Amino acid sequence: MNDLVMIIKRTVVPNFLNIRTSIKAYDRDALCCGAPCWRWVYHALHSADKWFINPNVYEEPAFHEEGMDNPDNPTSVVLSDEQLLEYLDAIEKKTLDYLDSLSDDMLYECPEGCRFTRMELVLRQYRHLSFHTGMRIPHVGIRRRQVYR
Repeated sequence: MNDLVMIIKRTVVPNFLNIRTSIKAYDRDALCCGAPCWRWVYHALHSADKWFINPNVYEEPAFHEEGMDNPDNPTSVVLSDEQLLEYLDAIEKKTLDYLDSLSDDMLYECPEGCRFTRMELVLRQYRHLSFHTGMRIPHVGIRRRQVYR
């Protein structure tokens, strides 16, 4: 049976919906911890794309520039909200397809070359996505060291 995998699948869909809603409603150029909010969106999406399945077997998206996933790093790439939403759609499909390939027993195993179990990777991304979904409203006065990532 795949009861746990089905629970994960049912509960990850609202996480993606929350990010999608956030992208449609946020001020993309407002500064949050010194970086425009759209950079934080990309950071969260890139992390979900890379870390939900296996960070050691991962190919960067075509538009990615070295270090772009860190909002503190300058980048020549500026992604539109439409591009961010397309990236989100691709991540959601990839994630749901991946979950369809798992059994509950596989959640307790580490993917190839990874030190974390599949369940740990899933839980870490739930936390990370939830945290960054809440960052879309700039918090005046928050300094970098006060933000837990």
